[in-house]
Amino acid sequence: MEPRMLKNDDDYEAALAVVEQLVGRDPQPGTANGNKLELFAFLVEEYEKRHFDLGLPDPVAAIKFRMDQQVLSQRDLVPYLGSRSKVSEVLRGKRPLTLAMIRALHTGLGIPADVLLQKQGAALPDEPVLEWRRLPLGEMAKRGWFGAARDVRDRAEELATGFLSQLSSTEAVTALCRQTSTVRSAKEMDRYSLLAWCVRVLSLASEKKLEVEFRKECLTQEFFQEVARLSWSERGPLLAVEFLENHGIAVVVEPHLPKTHLDGAALLGVNGLPVIGLTIRHDRIDNFWFTLLHELGHVKKHLINMGESFVDDLDFQDSSDKRESEADKSAANALIPPGIRWKTTRAYRQKSAAAIHELAARLRVHPAIIAGRLRHDANNYRILTRLVGVGQVRGLFEEVTWPRKKS
Repeated sequence: MEPRMLKNDDDYEAALAVVEQLVGRDPQPGTANGNKLELFAFLVEEYEKRHFDLGLPDPVAAIKFRMDQQVLSQRDLVPYLGSRSKVSEVLRGKRPLTLAMIRALHTGLGIPADVLLQKQGAALPDEPVLEWRRLPLGEMAKRGWFGAARDVRDRAEELATGFLSQLSSTEAVTALCRQTSTVRSAKEMDRYSLLAWCVRVLSLASEKKLEVEFRKECLTQEFFQEVARLSWSERGPLLAVEFLENHGIAVVVEPHLPKTHLDGAALLGVNGLPVIGLTIRHDRIDNFWFTLLHELGHVKKHLINMGESFVDDLDFQDSSDKRESEADKSAANALIPPGIRWKTTRAYRQKSAAAIHELAARLRVHPAIIAGRLRHDANNYRILTRLVGVGQVRGLFEEVTWPRKKS
């Protein structure tokens, strides 16, 4: 049976048989059979949601049932819920489950996420309604996101479902659909284009299969400055990607979709590892490094729950969101350390090429970073254009197909 939307009980039974057959083979995630199993399981689950009343149990009752099954004590739940007091409060119905708790219980104890997502004593919250045809299917097809698929509009739901199934869990898609993103932009971003881009970035990140464990405690000020100093090399952006992935942070470069006005994003992948997505919308060296370090600031301080993301249009000088201000500050301090008396430097006072190169050599960063900071502080983006590295980033990422400029 080929994967397609299930329209009747015969389709459902056939898909269920495929799932049972594949489960018996116990395929590894990421393999052809593993992906096929995820897709058919998703189709079966969606059909069941539409046609069957499953009578989902209360989440606390489900946790207690699993404790009885596996002979677990309250102490055994501490790794999943965070502390003994939190365990006690959850089991007494005094504390709601967070998304981090839900993910831990689902992954560690195998409790269905749909059960855990309910409020105690309440019905499962309505799933977000996705209008498949509002996805930018034409642009997605043009970029090869559906392979060699044809008749995209006629197969919208099938292709959209298959695309979303690239994520290894339906609750990750649900979290994205619920717009848990924090969006920084002066312009309204198209929800469906943003969803498609995030799923694409997360799926490409999962293909990297990073074997290095991410440790948040390594994200010190010295770490940020070490990343910034890679800018001194002509291959700096590539070295930065390699450096971060060697520390368990996946970096994906994917051009933005129309109506997203997007520079970068920090996301938490379905495996719990952080992902930085970059669009290189502005092909400039100074913009690349500020965007990368801004998203790294979100990874350090703000990414907590599965499906959460911070999506940024950095042309928008936002000051209302404390988290965005913190990410801006961490990026600025990495590029020009606070110990440097910035406004007393010759570069700041003279804004000459010689002074900019002198300070860049002293800090061991690319001169474009100094020039970019001067443009920002002066709120004048017409000055120092020749020093910010226009057109010097995209060409490094040879595997990326960049959209053609409109003539």
